[in-house]
Amino acid sequence: MNEEEAFPSAQLLKGHLDLLILAAVRAEPAHGYAIIERLRLRSGGTLDLQEGTVYPALHRLEEAGLLASRWSDEHPRRRRVYSLTERGWNTLQRGSRKWSQFADSVALVLFGQKREGWI
Repeated sequence: MNEEEAFPSAQLLKGHLDLLILAAVRAEPAHGYAIIERLRLRSGGTLDLQEGTVYPALHRLEEAGLLASRWSDEHPRRRRVYSLTERGWNTLQRGSRKWSQFADSVALVLFGQKREGWI
């Protein structure tokens, strides 16, 4: 088993996609493709997600009241633009704290220390 088989990105991403999407729209609203690009760029290319992964998650987050959307005609093509709701903002804050605690625990096991000073 090679390294990629041992740690497939899809498995690592499972359970974190919603939080990552909420973080991607935190600063400003964006359409689906822009969200995909933000995730790819911010992760240095590691999170190169397919539309078939992201768009169902966007719809699920909107149905849950974590994102709101509106149609935008600002570009040549009409696009659905997503933004955080207050509930989404609160979920992002809670999820970020929980993820940070989890990452600290994993770092303690793997490296014998917390992630202090890590980005």
